[in-house]
Amino acid sequence: MAFKNDDDKSAYWRENLSLLAKLLVVWFAVSFGAGILFAEQLNAIQFFGFKLGFWFAQQGAIYVFVALIFVYMAKMNAMDKRYGVDEE
Repeated sequence: MAFKNDDDKSAYWRENLSLLAKLLVVWFAVSFGAGILFAEQLNAIQFFGFKLGFWFAQQGAIYVFVALIFVYMAKMNAMDKRYGVDEE
């Protein structure tokens, strides 16, 4: 379960940090953007009887966060296999 060389190790961590940055941007956009910045515009839309901006602030951001955890898990498992450091 070790890297074959230092280049693979650097590429793995560079790819890992890139994935983390992308997922954090999505989380920030949903939680801060949809829940706070664009809440008034989104409140014009009804979702299950609630205003959409309110829903994102109360529930939607949490659902997106949980979904991002599963996306991260799947991407990291694929990356681990690609670099040969997966748990067999």
